[in-house]
Amino acid sequence: MRVILNQDVPNLGELGDVKDVAPGYARNFLFPRNFAFAFNKKTQALFEKRQAEIEAMKAAKRQSSASLKEKLEAEELVVAVPAGKNGKLYGAVTNATVYDELLKKGIEIDRKKIEVPGRSIKSVGSYKVLIHLYEKEEATLRLLVQGVEVKAEEKTGEEVQKPRRERRERRHSEEDDSPEAQLRAFLASQGLEPEDEPAQE
Repeated sequence: MRVILNQDVPNLGELGDVKDVAPGYARNFLFPRNFAFAFNKKTQALFEKRQAEIEAMKAAKRQSSASLKEKLEAEELVVAVPAGKNGKLYGAVTNATVYDELLKKGIEIDRKKIEVPGRSIKSVGSYKVLIHLYEKEEATLRLLVQGVEVKAEEKTGEEVQKPRRERRERRHSEEDDSPEAQLRAFLASQGLEPEDEPAQE
């Protein structure tokens, strides 16, 4: 079904564009929200009268895009991410990460238009992120990923695993002083386990 857009529709087109869409999509989504009209001689004539207005809006978008391109390319975005000593990140930097960091600076860009090298960054270093702007305009954003060293406990959010003997001794020291407890403590000190008690990991 052919329609003419009454406003910009993400991933479809801009005001005044003529598009072929599925009939159900037009009837159930575009038409009820006044996003588009059925394309015919009447609607075509209507939008031809609005051509000057539409072109003025597109010119304003081009100017805004050029200004945003200049702003994005003038600075370097720095992101601090937990990383190991070898520079590998605990996680990854994605387009969502870049989107959030830009938002903090008051710059809102559709995250689908942010293209991170390899779709995700997993090591510290300097990178170039491609951002698609209006029409064919693109900006290259310099991105510096810095590693933040974290303690071992913070890597997993759990207590670091202790050697088996140390854990056994700590466990037994918290028990009572019964003969059975003393026997277990003695065996543990010798690195042995009671036959009827399975080894604890």
